[in-house]
Amino acid sequence: MRKFFALAGVAAAAVLAGGASAPAYDLLIRGGDIYDGTGAGPVRGDVGVKGDRIVCVGSCASGAAKKTLDARGQAVSPGFINMLSWSVDSLIQDGRGLSELKQGVTLEVMGEGSSMGPWSDAQKADDVRRQGDIKYDVTWTTLDEYLRHLERRGVSLNVASFVGAETVRVNVLGEDDVDPTPEQLQRMRALVVKAMEDGAMGVGTSLIYASGNYAETDELVALTTEAGRCGGMYISHMRSEGNRLLEAIDELIEISRRSGAPAEIYHLKASGRANWGKLDAAIAKVEAARAEGLRITADMYTYPAGSTGLDAAMPVWVQAGGVEKWIGRLQDPATRARVKAEMLADGTSWENLMRHAGPEGTLLVGFKNPKLKPLTGKTLAQVAKDRGVSPQDAAIDLVIEDGSRVQVVYFLMSEENVARQTALPWMSFGSDAEAQAPEGPFLLSSTHPRAYGNFARVLAKYVRDEKRLTLADAVRKLSGQPAHNLGLRERGLLKPGYFADVVVFDPATVQDHATFEKPQQLATGVNHVVVNGELALENGEATRARPGRVVRGRGWTGWPDGGCRASARDWTW
Repeated sequence: MRKFFALAGVAAAAVLAGGASAPAYDLLIRGGDIYDGTGAGPVRGDVGVKGDRIVCVGSCASGAAKKTLDARGQAVSPGFINMLSWSVDSLIQDGRGLSELKQGVTLEVMGEGSSMGPWSDAQKADDVRRQGDIKYDVTWTTLDEYLRHLERRGVSLNVASFVGAETVRVNVLGEDDVDPTPEQLQRMRALVVKAMEDGAMGVGTSLIYASGNYAETDELVALTTEAGRCGGMYISHMRSEGNRLLEAIDELIEISRRSGAPAEIYHLKASGRANWGKLDAAIAKVEAARAEGLRITADMYTYPAGSTGLDAAMPVWVQAGGVEKWIGRLQDPATRARVKAEMLADGTSWENLMRHAGPEGTLLVGFKNPKLKPLTGKTLAQVAKDRGVSPQDAAIDLVIEDGSRVQVVYFLMSEENVARQTALPWMSFGSDAEAQAPEGPFLLSSTHPRAYGNFARVLAKYVRDEKRLTLADAVRKLSGQPAHNLGLRERGLLKPGYFADVVVFDPATVQDHATFEKPQQLATGVNHVVVNGELALENGEATRARPGRVVRGRGWTGWPDGGCRASARDWTW
């Protein structure tokens, strides 16, 4: 170690002696309109980068740079943060994350309810058996091992994850609808602590699906308490976004209050025409909790349709025990009849997205079975008509034939509500999709346009075209605000000493092109993306660099003050 510092000192002396011969910057971004991520700006100036850090913002010295980018007439901002990414397997297939990179995203945050660890041997086997178009070997057990696996393989974007409450539950309890014993709950809490000390952002839930739905509020409070004392947050696809939206917000606020952890609502929405009018009351609940001093926030995607599986059209009781048992039960005539009756019923205790969207508003986009792939792009209503069966029978038959939940798009929301939400001061953005490329195995299925256009759509539709929010505020919601909510260290702003995650884009031309009919179309108008000081996108084209790193939360034991050993901690954001 002494030898290292001696050599470093010699090297430093040589640089000083050499004077002007040493470049002042590795990268200098010249003359752009700087939006620093705080909501302020713009200020015309430069951004200087040395190594993986920003060293100058504003008027940078005119010393030599190894590389200079001319940003005149363009916006320069912090890299965008995707608060809800499903790139868990797509980045294994293609580390470029092209559909996100082309929009200026530099950090993918995963872990909506389920995460890629901690996994038992049974969970590993289930993952391999249930894989779709993308195939891979499972060589990890913990969430940390998975994230480091991505980093070693090489990714263009930074990666982070929540630990999934469902994953922890299945690790200890399996996939059945059971409650944990005190000893089992203690094991679940310990798994959360381990994940937090490995760098998880907090605990994520997805409460409309089996088996996450089986967790009761007290269980979620217990797990979130562990995350909270490690500096993490609770983030949730709530128990309802439709008929019981307001009650679901109450549960999220209760979990935050009782656990002491901040909480965020995944993809806030009012689903189903009958529920569109609830948005005002939903906003009022969040703002009342914030006025009370609770840190409640939300994220969203910028489309009137969501995307998930046909499991969200069937009761959760029939899905207990996993996909294979679910499919087995559907083949029993008596069970099938009961499921169909519940699919048609009003006021069920579970979230029935097909009831909200209707068969005509349920678009089929992803199958495992090659024989069913020709149905991609049809609505459930069309398939039911072609087969001469009811939409409910068609949905059940497709799940059985495909051996999966079948990926669909549900048209659920009001366009006006979506637009209103973009301007909420506590709103961030997440794609709720995987980073793709319009090539290879990604073309074997369709997708939702949010995978290719969610972030560009904020800048194009809601800033430039509709003027729902200013560009400075949009940049804040895409960078500084989510970084603050997550408690990230030295990321999310253009500030000396911060990691150099930087986007250069043209506000006049940035544009999403993905549609529901043709979703796999890359966005344009983002010209350069810098990740940890390296150009991952240059002149609109992906480079060979794979500078992405694992970004870790406040509980990581690698921080000087990290870890969850203290029973309480005064975390400040």
